[in-house]
Amino acid sequence: MTATPVPDEASEATRTLPRAEQPSITGSPEDAAPIMRRVKQKLTSRWATAAALLIAVIWTVPTFGLFVSSFRPAAKQVGPRSDGWWNFFGDWQFTFQHYIDVTASAGSQSPNLSQYFVNSLAIVIPVTLFILVLASMAAYIFAWGKFKGRDGLFIFVFALQIIPLQMSLIPLLQLFTQVLQMPSGSYAQLWIAHTMFGLPLGIFLLHNFISEIPGEMIEAARVDGAGHTTIFWRIILPLSVPALASLAIFQFLWVWNDLLVALVFSGGTADVAPITQRLAEISGTRGSRDYLNPAAAFVSIIVPLAVFFGLQRYFVRGLLAGGLKG
Repeated sequence: MTATPVPDEASEATRTLPRAEQPSITGSPEDAAPIMRRVKQKLTSRWATAAALLIAVIWTVPTFGLFVSSFRPAAKQVGPRSDGWWNFFGDWQFTFQHYIDVTASAGSQSPNLSQYFVNSLAIVIPVTLFILVLASMAAYIFAWGKFKGRDGLFIFVFALQIIPLQMSLIPLLQLFTQVLQMPSGSYAQLWIAHTMFGLPLGIFLLHNFISEIPGEMIEAARVDGAGHTTIFWRIILPLSVPALASLAIFQFLWVWNDLLVALVFSGGTADVAPITQRLAEISGTRGSRDYLNPAAAFVSIIVPLAVFFGLQRYFVRGLLAGGLKG
């Protein structure tokens, strides 16, 4: 029979081994660095990088052309002397008048976007906050709450995304005006409609993130006497900041760029209409002011760009959080 060394002898034998031969229990940063480099090399491909750059260039060319057109004189964009935006490099005529017209001109028939900017902010900010608060609460209950029919109700909420938005516009408008007697052309109708349309996807996205939070943290909080309210505000929300930021960006952009819901529930009045409605009308009934569209489009994307770049680091963390473990 072979004698088994006692634990002290085994420990002594391990201590006498050279450092390179000793078993590693926890990897050190020096050991992890080569592994990360190998993983990065396997995931990185010159062809993939070249394809990504090509797609980025193709995607950017129309936007660049729109940007160039926003500075070209009206005669170069409409009328018999109009030509393509690429001719700008051979004919360096440019003007800032289009930006002045869409931002500072006065009069009832002017293309001034200032009031519509305010309307869009008054619609987008409350809707985004409503969806973040309600979706995060519902996602927490679906992920960590215990009640009968939880899974079936979650499937039902998820299935609401299948219903085309266009099919529910008229019934919802009739509900607001005939049953609830809500005033036509009010912010309230837009807030409720956008919130209802955005909640199913918001709940689904946040549920996937919140359900991945380690259960040990939730159980430890319950042992300490924390209830659902304390767990939600002290644990769930701080850990869900990346997912909340990602949802905020998506929801902000969806509502800011929406035109269909705005046309149905705003009543067509300038007091409530968002900037997208004005962009659709700015060229005139016969397209006589098409030259203003590029400048107006770039003015309208200032706020979405600021929101995206302001929350970009949270957005990237939110995208990666669902695919990384540990």
